[in-house]
Amino acid sequence: MMKQWMVLGLVAVGFLNIAWAEPHPGADAFVTRMAQEHSVDPELIRSVLNEAEYKQSIIDAMTRPAEAKPWHDYRPIFLTDTRIAGGVEFWRANQPLLERVSEEFGIPIEMVVAIVGVETNYGMNTGSFRVIDALATLGFYYEPRSAFFSSELGHFLALANEEGLPLTDIRGSYAGAMGLGQFIPSSYRAYAVDFDGSGHRDLWRSLPDALGSVANYLAKHRWIEGQAIALPITEVPADVSTEAFGMKPEHSLEDIAEMGFVFDAADLDPSTPATVIELEGESGPEYWLGLNNFYVITRYNRSPLYAMAVTQLAEAIAQQAL
Repeated sequence: MMKQWMVLGLVAVGFLNIAWAEPHPGADAFVTRMAQEHSVDPELIRSVLNEAEYKQSIIDAMTRPAEAKPWHDYRPIFLTDTRIAGGVEFWRANQPLLERVSEEFGIPIEMVVAIVGVETNYGMNTGSFRVIDALATLGFYYEPRSAFFSSELGHFLALANEEGLPLTDIRGSYAGAMGLGQFIPSSYRAYAVDFDGSGHRDLWRSLPDALGSVANYLAKHRWIEGQAIALPITEVPADVSTEAFGMKPEHSLEDIAEMGFVFDAADLDPSTPATVIELEGESGPEYWLGLNNFYVITRYNRSPLYAMAVTQLAEAIAQQAL
């Protein structure tokens, strides 16, 4: 049925013998490249590009992401009583499924729930932009990341072909992320799972697929079951500098302690890799140890603010749900 939907939606625009006029700068080269890379019919690509519209609102949204805010302004967006209560309600309403997902992939229930809570407010806001408009606008007109988004547009074409998705109808975020867990097309292709056994990976209408895919994403990025995510640093050295630390945990706890950072990690081996995260709190800098699982969350969204919001929302949900 989904493949029929895709075909019917494209017949009028994709398979008519109309003259091809390059609708976006670089479209000709894109068609050639994507047809080769993803084995997608060039005529299908052309029909999609003819349908894709430039949207200035997408460029505007890309230039003011929430992750550009300081932590003390970013945190209140997601750590609200309403969102915490919504997470508890979502957990209880879907507990058998969430337990099955957690057991299958080794990811805590609260983490899956928190990511869905941050990404789409438990499915209440999965995006209002047509994905073809978002990816075409960013791929052809947003120079700072045009290579990335044109690649994602190619993955979207391949994904729609593989899954029988209605190319011109699918809606998502201004960055082209889709479904309950907001997967970009390349992540959808690589990490989405058919957890309901339907033969399709549907991140909109199949809750098992959506939740299983979030968990699979974290598992594939090497989540360590049972390990902490982030630990507070209670004292910092007088000449503190976090410039030596990247997002990836590459210093041992022992080395970080020798630098003068004070923290309680008694349950962890001193050789455990970690990094130091500095966040802009309301009363000054906050310092945290980021462990492997914190880094895994940043593979979902590369902002440390995002990872910390997910972590703290998960903790708050678990405290009320258990």
